Amino acid sequence: MPATRSSNPLPDFLSAPLPPLPGIPEKRAALMKKLGIQNQKQLLFHLPVSLVDRRKNTPLGQAKAGDIITIKLEAEEHQPVPHPSSRRPYRIWCRDEQGERIVLIFFHVKGDYLQRQLPIGQWRIVSGRVEMAGDILTMPHPDYIVPLEREAEVRRVEPVYPLTAGVSNKMILNYLKRALPHLPDYPEWSDAEFIKKQKFVSWKEALFSLHHPQSAEMLEPLSPARQRLAYDELLAHQLALALARRKHTRESGQVLNGDGMLVQKLIASLPFTLTTGQQEVVCELSADMKKGHRMVRLLQGDVGSGKTIVALLLMLQAIEAGTQAALMAPTELLSRQHYNTIQALLNPLGIRVELLTAQSKAKKKLQQDIATGAVHLVIGTHALIEQSVAFKQLGLVVIDEQHRFGVQQRLQLIEKSKGTHVLMMSATPIPRTLALTCYGDMELSTLREKPAGRKPIDTRVLPLSRLMEVVEGLKRVIAQGSRIYWVCPLVAESEDLDLAAAEQRFEAMKVHYPRIGLVHGRMKQADREPTMQAFRKGEIDILIATTVIEVGVDVREATVMVIEHAERFGLSQLHQLRGRVGRGDKPSSCLLLYADSAGRTAHDRLKVMRETEDGFEIAEADMRLRGMGDMVGKKQSGFPDFRHADLSVHTSLLTIARDDAAYILNRDPELTSPRGEAVKKLLDLYDYEVFAGMKL
Repeated sequence: MPATRSSNPLPDFLSAPLPPLPGIPEKRAALMKKLGIQNQKQLLFHLPVSLVDRRKNTPLGQAKAGDIITIKLEAEEHQPVPHPSSRRPYRIWCRDEQGERIVLIFFHVKGDYLQRQLPIGQWRIVSGRVEMAGDILTMPHPDYIVPLEREAEVRRVEPVYPLTAGVSNKMILNYLKRALPHLPDYPEWSDAEFIKKQKFVSWKEALFSLHHPQSAEMLEPLSPARQRLAYDELLAHQLALALARRKHTRESGQVLNGDGMLVQKLIASLPFTLTTGQQEVVCELSADMKKGHRMVRLLQGDVGSGKTIVALLLMLQAIEAGTQAALMAPTELLSRQHYNTIQALLNPLGIRVELLTAQSKAKKKLQQDIATGAVHLVIGTHALIEQSVAFKQLGLVVIDEQHRFGVQQRLQLIEKSKGTHVLMMSATPIPRTLALTCYGDMELSTLREKPAGRKPIDTRVLPLSRLMEVVEGLKRVIAQGSRIYWVCPLVAESEDLDLAAAEQRFEAMKVHYPRIGLVHGRMKQADREPTMQAFRKGEIDILIATTVIEVGVDVREATVMVIEHAERFGLSQLHQLRGRVGRGDKPSSCLLLYADSAGRTAHDRLKVMRETEDGFEIAEADMRLRGMGDMVGKKQSGFPDFRHADLSVHTSLLTIARDDAAYILNRDPELTSPRGEAVKKLLDLYDYEVFAGMKL
């Protein structure tokens, strides 16, 4: 669904493409896109992470290795490379005004560029980092070499930005040089008294000053400028949640009141009994779907707590009521796992279940059957939100691993039919206070109890020096008919990181185990699936993998999970991986292998894993040990990714923003006052266009 623009949209400038620079525009645009920068607003929101201070005019006689200096130098001698293929550097001997000497060093020099830049006998302003080569002072690749009359071009305090291959800091600065003079000013969306109390500058001043820092402290999260931008972003987020919640409570929902026959048949066919917690949540959510108001719920449950069967019972209620149901998952692997499980359960009931992904064959025919209602339940990935997918009547949408989808993506699926009920699911427990704060647009249901029969998992923490001992011990496990997961943090060997890589571990383990397989995220689904099937069937004893198996893999015969460099994973991720075993009737274990270099915090975190299997306790410990900032990434906990806010230090601002959002909407529910119009601009500014449009 395209975003609805507000009546007061942002200035065209912010949505305009990047300003032209010399060179090939298409190539530059492609490079900037790698950084997530495609328009002026994304450029302006790309903040520096550090700075280079060139204000030192230290004479060469006083300069120390590592100093960044800006100095007047005269070129005395050029020492070009003997031939183009030589690996030797191009050297230029220079002196300062006191007669002290330095060698400027350059690699990969072409043509007479340096002769023109630094003619012998002429003075230049040179800026860069000095180093020592024996007793000789050097400056490899100076950052600036300019004639004396152009000294003003040397940026004495230069911000340093996050970069990617092909994008230099100079390129970012050149773009900003053209963009910053056009930075718009906005009417204030916060109370003047509040701004004064917090010692905030205006939004425009904050952004401008962060791109012109005069000290490293100005870039810190607690600096006035960063706090201002962080607060604005958190306020926009809290307003969006409040508006979404208001929409859900106002909007009528389909009355899904089935006869219960399909639900009871499925329950009777299950080889297990629902837990008390599952029964209570099913009753709670079932009642919501009968009320005539749209249900929007977040179902939070620990690993193995049985969220999928709860969702399936509710989807059956929707089908009983004559509507369709959809389940959207973030990956094809997880979608296919849901499809295999659910199809096996529902086929005997005469329910047609289909899988729709980007790889689906006969997609047009499948879309036609969904549109006519011939398909009762469709399971899929992002392919479900494509415009070509239409439903006859969609009663319930279930979104698994919901934190991996953006607000707009959720809305695109939810709006396929009028009054559709929504159930979000997350397998990563979140401390309740944070869940209510960050998912304030939803009601919260929690499953804590694990199904009867689930075996506890024996978790052990071992140093990597005992690796071969583990390898030998697994042979006994395999002899008993069990299967093993072996997880590595990397896909391939890295020059930068001394960590286990799945491909190298696979090659090394083949010597010991002939029945072994490899899966990782870089493999195509078509290449990965045969290996997964072979593991499920028992044709493979050990599956070497990356975290691609974190969710969506259910092999009851797998009883051992080995995780190399466990200290490199978040606690929530370790808990998810551990949850891949212990699903059958055999005792299971998880071996966490750590490097000798692991620090105290890493050992404390692994100790938590050894002592508890309660995901909610683990979530609390993760927040306590790592800080909230490391918990709030998309992968670890499902919190939104903020551009400017860092919840490890801006927690108090989040609380204030939540209260301020409620105050604003209580005073001006439709945002029609002057402050309300400014708030719409704020929502638009932080990509909540659909809320800024207020057509909710």
